Amino acid sequence: MRRTAPLLAALLLSTALVAAPALAQAPAPAASPASDPVVARVEGAEIRLSELQSEMERLPAELRSMPQPMLMPLLLDQLITQKAITAAARAQGLANDPEVQARLRRAEEEALQQALITRAVAPQMTEESLRARYQRDVAGRPAEEEVRARHILVPTEAEARTALAEARAAGADFAEVARRRSTGPGSREGGDLGFFKRGDMIPEFATAAFAMQPGQISESPVRTQFGWHVIKVEARRAVPPPPFEEAQEALRQRAFEEAVTAEVERIRGAARIERFAMDGSPLPAPAAPSLLDGAAPPPASPQPRR
Repeated sequence: MRRTAPLLAALLLSTALVAAPALAQAPAPAASPASDPVVARVEGAEIRLSELQSEMERLPAELRSMPQPMLMPLLLDQLITQKAITAAARAQGLANDPEVQARLRRAEEEALQQALITRAVAPQMTEESLRARYQRDVAGRPAEEEVRARHILVPTEAEARTALAEARAAGADFAEVARRRSTGPGSREGGDLGFFKRGDMIPEFATAAFAMQPGQISESPVRTQFGWHVIKVEARRAVPPPPFEEAQEALRQRAFEEAVTAEVERIRGAARIERFAMDGSPLPAPAAPSLLDGAAPPPASPQPRR
């Protein structure tokens, strides 16, 4: 019953997340006619410079980087085509078509939902709010340990023990053994997995790797869902929390998701909702809670000793 609100929040997030970086900015003042000239008319419908600029902002970044003298005429031609098609549809009376009207109502509802959610979450997206979240969630974290390791991954324990014996032999080059025997990621690089945090790896592998010191090779093969591993730890390091500038985008996305979910839950909780069966008939009222609901029998009285 309570999954509807998170589902709606996810739908809103999928379309509104692209607007998150702009939420902290103050709304632009309305353009005056002098600064927002008409750049075209199609069947009497005006296209102003502001509409053209708005279309440009919706383009992917790689297209927005095109020179404006080249980009603006292309966008204007696109808007002119769209206005011409709209005018032809209106001339044919399609604005009164029931299916079109239903789509228009749905589009209006979606625009209203997005506007309300965007306005509600804007205070959580300012730099001041994000810096406060950084101080609360990131800045005070202790340095996180990372390990750099190599591994040899093979499908059977017998193969793993053969590789382990070879890797632990005097003068052996673990990386060269990994290149010859490993079937896992990084085999061409001598089994090098780079630096990773404990949570980056599956538990069995992480437990073994983080229990070792640089230069050590696992005493015995480690079994995971991927096969059998022989592990060598190359280095360990403690990584301090990232500066605000590096963490800002992740903080912004997390703040946006949390704020949208909370606002959807709040609005849904305050709404007057009536439910009906799929055929439109009333649903039976839920049963009133019984006084015995959740009750437990009293503890047994101790028996007298004989």
